[in-house]
Amino acid sequence: MTWLSNGDRELASSEDLTVARELLVGFDDDLGDRYRALIDAHSDVCRRTCRPGHLTGSALVVDSVGVNTLLLLHAKFGRWLQPGGHADGDANLAAVALREATEETGIDGLRIWPQPLHLDIHEVDPPGEDPHLHYDVRFLVQAPAGAQPQGNHESRDLRWVPLDGVADFGCDPGLVRLAQLGAGAMKELPNT
Repeated sequence: MTWLSNGDRELASSEDLTVARELLVGFDDDLGDRYRALIDAHSDVCRRTCRPGHLTGSALVVDSVGVNTLLLLHAKFGRWLQPGGHADGDANLAAVALREATEETGIDGLRIWPQPLHLDIHEVDPPGEDPHLHYDVRFLVQAPAGAQPQGNHESRDLRWVPLDGVADFGCDPGLVRLAQLGAGAMKELPNT
């Protein structure tokens, strides 16, 4: 396994739910089972209209040396979050996470580790929609050296934060755990 970038064949969009299911291979626990059950029960699981919830992809964006992560002050939710979003029909959640990270940070040249780091199910209650669940598949994404983030309409602020300082921004326990996993992974993964 190696880091992937936009344009790599392994990041091609796919509507085949087998692609999403294969990402869960390393999660042989109750949480992984809940994701598999959702996928098996709903052919539209990659669509934002799927209820009781749907798959999403997000990214822990770390700097080139793996010390800091980029948090976004989400405009709609008013909380510090990692980049991520709806699959919009794409079962390749690594591609979703990289696409969302690129759009929401404005950083070109991001690369993604294709094996998910973390799974997190959380309820969202966006304006104009019913409360529902996001079954978030979370990936590690590395920014190139000297990356200067430029947000879009989805965030009010962006900040590089030490991986061990995520809790200081009032982030939920799932994001704190993701940052811990990301810090550990950056020490073990190849940097090329």
